[in-house]
Amino acid sequence: MSARVRATLVAATAVALSAVLAAPAVAAPATGGHEATRRAMEAAVADGVPGVTAAARDGHRTWTGTAGVGDLRTGEPRSERDRYRVGSITKTFVATVLLQLEAEGRLSLDDTVDDWLPGVVEGNGHDGGRVTLRQLLNHTSGVYDFTSDEDFVRAHFLEEGFFEHRYDTVTPRELVAVAMAHEPGFPPGTDWSYSNTNYVLAGMVIEEVTGRPYGEEVRRRVIEPLRLRATSVPGTRASLPRPSSRAYSKLGGTATGPTYDVTRLNPSIAGAAGEMISSPADLNRFYTALLRGRLLPAEQLAEMTTTVPVDEVEKGAGYGLGLIRRELDCGVTVWGHGGGIHGSTSEAVTTRDGRHALAFNFNGDWTGDSGAVIEAEFCDK
Repeated sequence: MSARVRATLVAATAVALSAVLAAPAVAAPATGGHEATRRAMEAAVADGVPGVTAAARDGHRTWTGTAGVGDLRTGEPRSERDRYRVGSITKTFVATVLLQLEAEGRLSLDDTVDDWLPGVVEGNGHDGGRVTLRQLLNHTSGVYDFTSDEDFVRAHFLEEGFFEHRYDTVTPRELVAVAMAHEPGFPPGTDWSYSNTNYVLAGMVIEEVTGRPYGEEVRRRVIEPLRLRATSVPGTRASLPRPSSRAYSKLGGTATGPTYDVTRLNPSIAGAAGEMISSPADLNRFYTALLRGRLLPAEQLAEMTTTVPVDEVEKGAGYGLGLIRRELDCGVTVWGHGGGIHGSTSEAVTTRDGRHALAFNFNGDWTGDSGAVIEAEFCDK
């Protein structure tokens, strides 16, 4: 996926950057097969990505591979078992929980935000009485994206602000308040635009409905039933669980200049829009189970896979409820999501029948063609 596409569809909380970091390549383990995918991963490293870790499932067969390094200082390679920040992939987990609540009759996707969070979405033209939960999940709400606020970017994504504020806790209401200082992008339901504020609000709705933080509901309803042992909702925890690699960023909106280790940060700046941690194997298990109907009844899964077009971003792409549909160059259609956060760019996709799945991570946020890795896996046989 191009940097422009990733910035719009995927990189919920990362600064879009586009250049090359020199990093030594380390050969992927000799697990056999998937040579085109290996070559695409190695090409990403040659383009400047420090390292890549990936896993694929095709029927009953599984494959894992790595390229590049997990630590630029020591040269330690990436691990096939790495945990990493998955950014906006979090959105699929959140949407799944909301759809489960709908299936239980505890809410309707046609409820408005004001039905559950009265007075939270208001000001500068925002009106929570006109925005539905469905519009939050498919990004047709028009609600302003807090990560587009210039002051927020300076405080959390650029060099000086990041190192001053990397351990700060930011509450969901504070994130929404940043968005409410701006006008909405368009009237609800009239257009499409990716907004992380939508999913912060969705997380708040989950807490209002259940009486528990959204992360507890994700754990109870998804992580524990699927035994996703590498997946977690960190809250305000700044560290990554082991095994994990270092995460790197330029922190400047350019491709040049120093490379910074940004592994440790308080992920509350992303919250329900992008704070989760997982691994390639866990993400493959999650998306396979989701699309095979293990997490949602047929009615809710049909709602999740009903998409609105986003051709202005990527031809043939559609956005459902926390789920992206993409048509690859070879005609294969995959479903999933991507995610970007400081020092981390991730993808997880699977075919609609759940038979063929791929998940991978770059431990850098300014370069690398993730779309080429996906095309190689599903199209280059």
